[in-house]
Amino acid sequence: MKGWMYILACSDGRYYTGSTNNLELRIQQHQNGEGANFTKKHLPVKLIYFEEFQRIDEAFYREKQVQGWSRKKKEALMNGYDEKLHELAECNNETHFRNAPAKVVSTSLNDRNRSLSAIADHRLLSEAEVIRNKAEINTTKTLLESDGE
Repeated sequence: MKGWMYILACSDGRYYTGSTNNLELRIQQHQNGEGANFTKKHLPVKLIYFEEFQRIDEAFYREKQVQGWSRKKKEALMNGYDEKLHELAECNNETHFRNAPAKVVSTSLNDRNRSLSAIADHRLLSEAEVIRNKAEINTTKTLLESDGE
C-alpha cells in the first residue's frame, strides 16, 4: 500500500509534518478540523510539500525523520536545496564541541600534547631497550664464536 509524507503550512506560519496512505482524504480531514489536534488549532492549512513511497511504513519513517528537523532544514528540503541538508543538520548550540570557547579547546589540546609526550617517551624507552637487546645478542654471539674456536 502506497504512502505519503507531507508538510502542511498552518495559518500561523508553522509547519505540520504527517504521513498517510490517502493524501487527498487526509488533507480534507485536516481542513475540516478532523485531523491532528495541532492542525485543528491552526486552521486553515495548506499542503506545501509531499513525498510518495511504495509502502506506508516508509512514509511514516520519513515523517518521523523530518519532524525532528529545524524549520530551515525543512525549507531546504521543500525548495530542493539538497546540498544544504547536511550543513543544516549540524549542531549550532553553544555547547557543541565545535562552538566551545577557546580555553576549553586549548585545555583539551594541552591534555593531548601531554598524552603524545608520554607516548613518545614510551617509544624512546622501547627503542633504547631494543638497542640494549641487540648489544646483548651481539655479545652472546661473540662469546659463542670464541668458544667454538
